[in-house]
Amino acid sequence: MSFDFPLILLVLVSLSGLIWLLDALVFAPRRRQRHEALTPAGALEPQPLDEPVLVEYARSFFPVLLAIFVLRSFIVEPFQIPSSSMVPTLEVGDYILVNKFTYGLRLPVARTKVFDIGEPQRGDVMVFFPPHQNKTYFIKRVIGIPGDVIEYRNKQLSVNGEVLELDFVDVVIERGRPYHRLVETLPQGEQRHVQLDPLRPIRDFKEVVQAGHYFMMGDNRDNSSDSRVWGQVPEEDIVGEAFAIWMHWESVLSIPSFERVGGIH
Repeated sequence: MSFDFPLILLVLVSLSGLIWLLDALVFAPRRRQRHEALTPAGALEPQPLDEPVLVEYARSFFPVLLAIFVLRSFIVEPFQIPSSSMVPTLEVGDYILVNKFTYGLRLPVARTKVFDIGEPQRGDVMVFFPPHQNKTYFIKRVIGIPGDVIEYRNKQLSVNGEVLELDFVDVVIERGRPYHRLVETLPQGEQRHVQLDPLRPIRDFKEVVQAGHYFMMGDNRDNSSDSRVWGQVPEEDIVGEAFAIWMHWESVLSIPSFERVGGIH
């Protein structure tokens, strides 16, 4: 996910569109004139006009590439989950859909917001570019919005002085290691599932979220590189809100599954 696909797509759309436009305005009329000059007088049916292969491909692919570009840049974009940092909400191999306009319309590649629609809210699962790898897509949960005071004590979160209630659900064994699954309740009453590693040391902290920034954490709290490590996410590096799982396919050696299809909470 580290290569700049939006830039590649923009280049392909621009090149194919430019080739098609130049041919239609400049080269096609010249070909027609030469063709008419070479057509025998009195011919009942003129010979078909040959179109260069490059122009034929550009004319065929431009509308398709343009549709994909608009869809992925402004409406919805698919991603595949490569790591376990959002377990149990998202598993490795989940294929998700990301809403590209819920936080405002942005110019692709430049990331400039051109139309404001909404802002991230606490609890949203968000795709973004982190400060330390600013061309790589990351996905975490919004823990703090601008002005919030975030505190983490004994692996329990509090936002603006209000402790988020944790209710134990289960113990799962992964690679011979026990993990605790819990339900965390946000101040507004919404709930989400999180995972803790009781064998990992406690990393307490207290931080104020800067203006125009967001504090992100993975639901797999003890196995996530997030704002605790690389800092807060600037507003201009937001990509969109993850809202649905549409397929699960862990590897090419496994069979795709649709059992996890549904909304992301």
